[in-house]
Amino acid sequence: MHSFRRDRPTHSKTKTKSQTHNVLSPYLWLVVLGCTTAVLASTTTSIQAQSENRLRQEEQQLIQEYALPKAPSRPPVYRPQQRVTAPATAPRRSRSSQPQRGAQQPAPQAPSRPPATARSVPPRPQPAATATTPRSRPESSPKATTVAANAVPPSQYVMEFNRSPVVGNRFRLQGIYSEGRLGFTRPRGWQVQSVKALIRFQHSPALFANRSNLTLRVNGTSVGSVPLNRKQSQIGSVLFDIPPNLIQNFNELTVVAQQHNSATCSEADQTLWTEILPDSKLIFNYTPQPVPINLSRYPYPFFDELSLEPNQIAYLLPQQMSETWLTAAARFQTSLGRLAEFRPIDTSLVESVDAVGGQRLVIIGTPEEQPALRELDLPFAIAGNQVLDGNQDPLPEDVGVLMVTTTKESGVPVLVATGNGSDGVTKAVQALVQSQNRKIATGQGMIVSQVTEAPTPGLRQWPRYLPENNSFALKDLATSNNQPFEDVTVRGSAAPPIEFDFRALPSDRFNRGNSMTLRYSYGPQVNPRTSAVEVLLDGVFIGGERLTSEQGEVRKTLNVNLPENLITPTSKIQVAFRLHSKEAPDRCGGVVADQQLSGTVHADTSFRLNRETSVQIPDLKLLQAGFPFTAPQDLSSTAIVLPDAPSQTDLLTMLEFSERMGRLSQAESVALQVYTAESFPMQEQGNHHLVGIGTREQFPFPEVFQAGSFFLSDVFSRSWGGGTVQALPDEDGVIKQIISPWNRDRVVLALSAQTDNGLERVRQILDKDPWFFQLQKDTVLISSNQQDPAAYDPEGYELKFLQSSPQRRIENTSLLSKASRLLQEHWYLLPLGILGIAVVLYGITQAYLKRITVEDKK
Repeated sequence: MHSFRRDRPTHSKTKTKSQTHNVLSPYLWLVVLGCTTAVLASTTTSIQAQSENRLRQEEQQLIQEYALPKAPSRPPVYRPQQRVTAPATAPRRSRSSQPQRGAQQPAPQAPSRPPATARSVPPRPQPAATATTPRSRPESSPKATTVAANAVPPSQYVMEFNRSPVVGNRFRLQGIYSEGRLGFTRPRGWQVQSVKALIRFQHSPALFANRSNLTLRVNGTSVGSVPLNRKQSQIGSVLFDIPPNLIQNFNELTVVAQQHNSATCSEADQTLWTEILPDSKLIFNYTPQPVPINLSRYPYPFFDELSLEPNQIAYLLPQQMSETWLTAAARFQTSLGRLAEFRPIDTSLVESVDAVGGQRLVIIGTPEEQPALRELDLPFAIAGNQVLDGNQDPLPEDVGVLMVTTTKESGVPVLVATGNGSDGVTKAVQALVQSQNRKIATGQGMIVSQVTEAPTPGLRQWPRYLPENNSFALKDLATSNNQPFEDVTVRGSAAPPIEFDFRALPSDRFNRGNSMTLRYSYGPQVNPRTSAVEVLLDGVFIGGERLTSEQGEVRKTLNVNLPENLITPTSKIQVAFRLHSKEAPDRCGGVVADQQLSGTVHADTSFRLNRETSVQIPDLKLLQAGFPFTAPQDLSSTAIVLPDAPSQTDLLTMLEFSERMGRLSQAESVALQVYTAESFPMQEQGNHHLVGIGTREQFPFPEVFQAGSFFLSDVFSRSWGGGTVQALPDEDGVIKQIISPWNRDRVVLALSAQTDNGLERVRQILDKDPWFFQLQKDTVLISSNQQDPAAYDPEGYELKFLQSSPQRRIENTSLLSKASRLLQEHWYLLPLGILGIAVVLYGITQAYLKRITVEDKK
């Protein structure tokens, strides 16, 4: 190609001068021109070919295409287990026929009369066709009956109301018209056959039965009603049928009480009440559906955000513990914490595939570290402790492999992150941790040859907190769905307040001069004499004004001062419209109509803050927001250090702490590092916030228990305030934070105890929100008389808080601000300072007067 007609131009130069002027010379020039054009084209083509080859080589170096194995004939399928019995909280199976008939009436006619008995009337686990078909299709044919008889009985799940923190032990409806709401989800893989709501209630004996009733709504649709006619506050129960087609992924169940104590006119007083008993429940009959497993659907089925039960994750322990496995497992658990947010996760460790029960199995490590990989049906072959590509060649050590499959015996979903080297395993896990790489995941197996490293965010770039700039608008804040805040309108005289998070960074210190400019509008028909708008910060009134226009305002502003001492990392601002109609109320105090009343908060509402960076460490209260370990939010400044031979309790505590930091942070990637005491580089001690995990004998940083006035020592002894005791046994857990001995701007957090049982209590505190968000001071002693207390049991744990070390302030402020803070914190120095200045000025004045007197005498 490169030598195409290259001899033509050279040959033409040998002709004589006379020959160049003959008749054929134009043709020769055309030939020369053509050859030159051909050479140029050939050269251009060659350059393009070389460029394409170079780009292809660079692309191959970037993507590293490898031969893939033959695609599996059918994808792995996860078959959820059948629930043949309800949980321990399920209602009794026995029931009378009369309540069943009353409960299974069609929704419009259900409120005709109450059940004949007040006891629980749950349905038996039975096929969906026999439970619903006779009621919806009374003319069902014998063929349909035969199909129903041969069908697999559906599983049953019972969800009691008291499982929700919103309900707890009290679900009270008060007033003439009152609503109570309860949210629930429908897990993926459920084909719902029937849903029933067993509502147990108790109401005031003063209610007038002919005008009082209880109505159940699901996603805004009424499914039945029952009169409130029980005498002497007897407990009543009613079973509502909920049409399965109303059930969505996210659902809202609303209980509405219309309550009157008079046949003609009811006054809103304390006698109008109805209690929904906390043992009311939803009963689901469903058929589990087989689910093909594909990486494009990740994190499902390994994590289901719609699950009604805690998601269960099991990690297969490697044959030999390595820093790669520890870091990869911690990062993966951190990413699960970010996906879960407030949803619970139960994490466990297993030593073999056969030990997995109902959990989802995660296998991390090379084939040499995880020999169990050979027992699984994987799309990539494994031979000689190496993962092979489609040509049966070993993959490079820096290439990761992700695979999904199921166990052969129980069909448990298995997620595999492997490779032929530590770099490959790390890449495989990072492909799932980083959301940008996770978006392109698909198939049953995937080679990860390149992972783009996400940049480390700034120390003050916290997505769910206030922006870095001191001036910003409401639209710069994010809603609970991580969407920009938009205009919000509420209606009615009893409209709920418009609420949004106003979470300050843990390191923020606010000075005077913080303000909010509320931009709002309201509709006509409001009574300006009795209507107002109010602004509240964490329930504390901070500003408001009366609505003055009868025609309504298109746009209005209200300047509100934000008290500096009220803004915290958990703050919320509420804007409440107190709207009343111009129409005269009836004689009972009710309003004829109120939906024409409206108020709107606009997204261009602005804020101006006067803040600086100033924080005192150590302080475990800051840990409630993850600080300082989540600064920056990718956890790149945090390192976890375990004993050289970590126990299962050590590993579970590491995973629990990683999960908690994931729930408290939001970033594109996870850069958390985990070491053992032997592998931890000494030069990195001052560069990270350190988290030490382990019992006292194997704790990697013994300096922690030698600092401050509280420390643990051998033979189960502990010291505090100069006193020393020995406990037998010492089952308490200890959480302690100190300033790092290697860097005064860093901290060391100790998660420790004298025994594994004590360390297990530390893990449980990290796991349970009601207890974790009580942490304060710098040392916490955790004791319990129960093995695994319930999360909302007030007697489950006993926490003792100690301040054993002096605090140090880390700040980035001006000298004037430091002086101002010093005077605010030590106000008693102000009179002494004034007195000292007065004495100095008096001395100077006396010296000056004496000098003048001496000069006058001269």
